[in-house]
Amino acid sequence: MKDRIASYLRAGYSGLYLVSHEEQRVEAEVLAAAKKVNFTVWAWSLCSGLLDVANGKVVAEKEEPIAMLEHVGTMPEKSVVLLRDFHTLLDDRNPVLSRKLREALQAGKTRNVALVIVGCRIVLPPELEKEITVLEFKLPDRAQLGEVLDALCTASTLPVLAGAPRDEVLDAARGLTTVEAEAAFALSQIEMGSIHPDVISREKAATVKKNGLLEIVETNMSLDDIGGLDEIKSWLLKRRRAFGPEAVKYKLPTPKGFLALGPPGSGKSLLAKATAKSLNVPLLKLDAGKLFGSLVGQSEGNLRAALATAEAVSPCVLWIDELEKAFSGTKSSGSTDGGTTARVFGTFLQWMQEKKTAVFVVATANDVSALPPELLRKGRFDENWFVDLPNEKERLEIWNLKVKQFGRDPAKFDLTALAKATAEFTGAEIESLFSDAMFSAFDENKEPDSLLLMQLANQAVPLSRMMATEIKGLRDWSEGKARRATPVEEKKKGRSIIQHQNN
Repeated sequence: MKDRIASYLRAGYSGLYLVSHEEQRVEAEVLAAAKKVNFTVWAWSLCSGLLDVANGKVVAEKEEPIAMLEHVGTMPEKSVVLLRDFHTLLDDRNPVLSRKLREALQAGKTRNVALVIVGCRIVLPPELEKEITVLEFKLPDRAQLGEVLDALCTASTLPVLAGAPRDEVLDAARGLTTVEAEAAFALSQIEMGSIHPDVISREKAATVKKNGLLEIVETNMSLDDIGGLDEIKSWLLKRRRAFGPEAVKYKLPTPKGFLALGPPGSGKSLLAKATAKSLNVPLLKLDAGKLFGSLVGQSEGNLRAALATAEAVSPCVLWIDELEKAFSGTKSSGSTDGGTTARVFGTFLQWMQEKKTAVFVVATANDVSALPPELLRKGRFDENWFVDLPNEKERLEIWNLKVKQFGRDPAKFDLTALAKATAEFTGAEIESLFSDAMFSAFDENKEPDSLLLMQLANQAVPLSRMMATEIKGLRDWSEGKARRATPVEEKKKGRSIIQHQNN
C-alpha cells in the first residue's frame, strides 16, 4: 500500500480517503510513502489542531475544520495533511464544510498538497465522490502479523513461543488488526506464560463478535453426524483438500461454496457446521439481518467489513443463514429503502463472482421465491442443492443418530417402525420427538421406548403438512435448477406430501 500511496502523491492527487480501523498502521504507511517522494506530513484533529508530525509541534491553532481547510491554500508545496476522524464531520451533510473541502482540494492541486482522510468507514457526500480517491486497507496478512509477533519476541524477556509453532500462532491471529493481535499476544503471555494459539483464537472470537455482524462458531459436527444427504456429502468430501498447498500446486480452482435450499429443519444448518469440520477450517456465521444500518453508506460498509474479515481469516467457511431475509425485495429497493438493499446485494454478487481468497460460502434459504434470480445462476456458487424431507432410509439413519446422541442404545428401539411412522418428518422434528419422549418417560420414572415414541409421532403434526403447498413448490422449482442432496432413485421410494394428504 505504501507504494500505491506514493504513486498517488507523485501523480498530484489532492484527495485520498484511507478506510481502516487501524489509524496507527495507516499513518505509518502514509509516512513511509511521503518519505519516499519527499513530502512533509502534517496531521489535524478537532482536539489538537494542525501539527507537524515530524516533531509533534502544533503549527497552527486551527481546531475548527473550516479554518483548517482555509489554511490549506497557504501550506508549503509537497505536503500531506492527515485528517483524523474527518469522516464524522461529513456525516452531518454540512454544505459549508463540503464547499470548503472542495475548494481546499482545488487549492491542493495547484500547490501539490494532498488531503488524506483516515476513517473506519466511508462517508462521502455525492458532490465529493469524484473529488476523492478511496483506498480500503485490508486487515494485516500473515507477514504483517509476523512482524508484530517478532517485535514482541525481541522486546520480551519471557518465553514467547514455548512449544507453540509460529505458523499456528499466526493462523490463530488472522482476522485481527495489528493492535488487536499485539494485545492478544500479550494477554496470552500473561495467562499462559507464552503465546498460545488457543488464547489467540478465543480473543479473536470475542473481537469478531463485537460488531454483531460475524461470529466464529465452534463446532464438532461432522458429516457422519448427519443422517442421509449422501450426494452432498460425497461432493464435499471431494473438496476437503481444496485449501491445502497441494491444491495450489495442482492449480485447482478455489471453491466458491454452495447454496442449500429446502424446508426448515431439513439439516441445512447442520451442513454448514459439518462443512467447516470436513474442510478443517474455521466457521464464520454472518448475521445478514444486521448488515443494514440507518446511516448513508453504512450497510454497504458493514458488508465490506464483514467480507474483509472473512478474507483475512481465510481459508474459512462463511455461513449465511436464511439468505432470502437479507436480499428479498431487491427489485423494489429503490422505492422502499432508497436502493440500499439493491446496492448491498450488488456488492455481495460482485464479491462472489470475483473473489480469489479461500472463503467457502455456505448459504441456506427456505424460500427460493424470495431470492433474486441473479444469485442462483452458475458462477456465484459452485452448486445449488435442494435438501428435501428425509426419505425412509434417511429417517432410519437419523433415528439411529438421535438415539445415540441422547445416550441410549438404538438396538433397544424398533427404528424401522419409527422411520415408517415419521414419514414427512424433518430431522429436527425427529430430534424434538425423542426429546419429548425423554421428558414424558422421566416424569414417569422409566426409560423411553418405541411405543411411547409411536404414540407421540401419531399426535404430532409435522411442518410438511402445514407447508404442503410451499414444499411442493420448492420441489417443482428444484427440477432442473438444483441438485438433490439425496439420490433421486431413493426419493422415489418415499411418500410424497400429496399422497400423504390424499390418504
